[in-house]
Amino acid sequence: MKIMTIQKETGRLKTMLLTLLMLLCIVSASHAATIVRKHATRPKVALVLGGGGAKGAAEVGVLKEIKRAGVPIDYIVGTSIGSIIGGLYSVGYRADDLDSLFMHQDWISLFNDKKAKKGTDVKEIKGVGLMKGVGVLQFLDSLLTAKPSYHGKGTYPDSIDFNYLPIPYRAVACDIRTGNTAVLSHGSLPLAMRASMAIPGVFKPVRLDSLEMLDGGLVNNLPVDVARKMGADIVIAIDLTQNKHPDFTPKKVTSLMGKGLKWLRQRPDFVNYNRNRKEADIYINPVLKGYGVTSFKADDIRAMIGLGQEAAKKEYTKLVALKKKLQK
Repeated sequence: MKIMTIQKETGRLKTMLLTLLMLLCIVSASHAATIVRKHATRPKVALVLGGGGAKGAAEVGVLKEIKRAGVPIDYIVGTSIGSIIGGLYSVGYRADDLDSLFMHQDWISLFNDKKAKKGTDVKEIKGVGLMKGVGVLQFLDSLLTAKPSYHGKGTYPDSIDFNYLPIPYRAVACDIRTGNTAVLSHGSLPLAMRASMAIPGVFKPVRLDSLEMLDGGLVNNLPVDVARKMGADIVIAIDLTQNKHPDFTPKKVTSLMGKGLKWLRQRPDFVNYNRNRKEADIYINPVLKGYGVTSFKADDIRAMIGLGQEAAKKEYTKLVALKKKLQK
């Protein structure tokens, strides 16, 4: 009798333990599903970085405040210097790294190819321009390949899908054959960044497939629209533009006009900029009076980083509110 009683009690205990285990599994699965569901439905945030040469140092200052606010970034889009900062950010470089990079790098020597490896020829870089910009291309390549997180879907490193970077990324350039925006989403990341920053007359164009590309600022210097197409619900735009033309109206063109004259009369850069500026959810425009695209001196860089932080602090309440919204 005692043996039977013990067996019954043992059986009940096993049943209770199994029931408890099943309940725990159900609760855990439900909790996990809730976490996944919340993550899946969280609004996606894009960071849009405008062009402006050395003034890009101010974007580094803004990034410091975005980090301090704790806002997660799901997509990055950049034009010109914004494409360089954005591309580096997308593979894992952060504000402090970029601060050090801006402060200690001799950018002028990079741009004029004095630091380029001798005998190096990049077949994609050709056309009219004072400089090839091979030195800056090689420098960017060294920075990117130094990051273990730099990887993607494709045959590394020349056919990477930018969607598979740690933060999905797009570089914006201008296709000078059509006059349209070229959105670069795959291929060689350093070459995409180099294409986006190819200032007309200064750097030779970059030719890829059917595209012949110069600086993205010619058509889309604040590409909020590109971020929306990537899937962004919320856009934080950092604009380096100081002289705006909010009332510009495109003028008529004729078939007899050349591309240059048509561009001057249509000014797609003004048209796209005026539309995109209004489409940003959080718009940060550092005041950089007295600084230009070639202000690469250390003192100027330091000052512009500070001005970027100052501009971001004015929007800090919005950044914190966004962080809280994303946590719900």
